[in-house]
Amino acid sequence: MDMTPAERSLLRNRAEGLAVGLPPLLVFAERVAATVLQGVHGRRRVGQGETFWQYRRYGPGDSAAQIDWRQSARSRHVYVRETEWEAAQTVWLWADSSDSMEYRSLPTLPTKLERAQLLLLALAVMLMRGGERFALLGSGSAPSTGRAALYRVTDSLISDATGMANLPTAESLPRSAQVVIIGDFLESISHVREAVLGLAAQGLGGQIVHLLDPAEIELPFAGRVRFQGAEGEDDSLVNRVEAIRPDYQSRIEGHQAAVREIAQTAGWGVIGHRTDTTAESCLLSLYLALAPKIGR
Repeated sequence: MDMTPAERSLLRNRAEGLAVGLPPLLVFAERVAATVLQGVHGRRRVGQGETFWQYRRYGPGDSAAQIDWRQSARSRHVYVRETEWEAAQTVWLWADSSDSMEYRSLPTLPTKLERAQLLLLALAVMLMRGGERFALLGSGSAPSTGRAALYRVTDSLISDATGMANLPTAESLPRSAQVVIIGDFLESISHVREAVLGLAAQGLGGQIVHLLDPAEIELPFAGRVRFQGAEGEDDSLVNRVEAIRPDYQSRIEGHQAAVREIAQTAGWGVIGHRTDTTAESCLLSLYLALAPKIGR
């Protein structure tokens, strides 16, 4: 739908405002998205549409109406003409912005929040380029596509206007959409289960990105260490970290397994991601996991 001059002016003003506050994140997200798209050759797939995709050898089950006689006349084989899927689908995006996401164990690493925002925004760029509709879960904005939708998501990430917390709040969403939830999930497993299964019960497919700092997985500290609560918990003084490391690692592995079990129960996928690995590797896995589901 064409925008009015007033709407175009508003969008331009918003874009200029974002250009002041956001360039590093937006530019980096665009770059990461472009790198991943080069590896997967876009979102092209066979389906109902008018845009030519490829020629394929005629096979059992193909209709004679699909045969491209001009292409077939150029060889000894019979070919059918395939078009791209062009039905835009809806993806809801959410990233944890609670206090625990501000953690990083080394100055050279991004915080979990920085990585979550980058992944979410880069995925939004890829969805935009694929013509899909998307919106930030809890933002109150209707899903749409194009750069205006990208600006809305970006604006919400910067202002934190959606009030994202440890887990997405329950809300009614249209069936058959996809949901992407990114966070550390250092919440009670019962709360994680309630949030994820509540969304799945509405007929929503989804992907979970379980994002952790490497120190939260390995507990690499030594000697006497005081651990500060990330979200208002009391500090904890451990006289000898080495003594508790095996038990800690067993517990964090159990927590990760519980998140995977919740995803499996919901029929969702789950991707484990560490902030000391590249954003591109996680984004590629996430995008490929979504690709077969979007467009059905």
